Amino acid sequence: MTTERVNPPELSPPTGFSHAVVATGSRVLFLAGQTALDAAGKVVGDTLPDQFARALANLLTALRAAGGTPADLARVTVYTTDVAAYRAHAVELGRLWRRAAGRDYPAMAVVGVVRLWDEAALVELDGFAVLA
Repeated sequence: MTTERVNPPELSPPTGFSHAVVATGSRVLFLAGQTALDAAGKVVGDTLPDQFARALANLLTALRAAGGTPADLARVTVYTTDVAAYRAHAVELGRLWRRAAGRDYPAMAVVGVVRLWDEAALVELDGFAVLA
């Protein structure tokens, strides 16, 4: 799989995402939404950064189990019950992302929602990847 991140100079510089990702490969992997569930199905983490780290780890676990790597991610959507808290923790969330997934960001969006499936969940991540 190859990816090309496209960040046109006419758009504001991206921070924590890419404006567009061109992906070439032979398989598309759709990743279900992941919250901060542990193996027993309980939401863990009291803060948005704690839950983000676990939700991202869960997303990357599913990705790797299907044969992908973080570099294969073409698109990730973040759903949060508190956009203001997400913005307030953006620097820390960026560090968590880079530590777990590297510096090449997929195309991303953050969407504010009233609540998630798991009522204790503060954040959920889903996405898709293109695999070779």
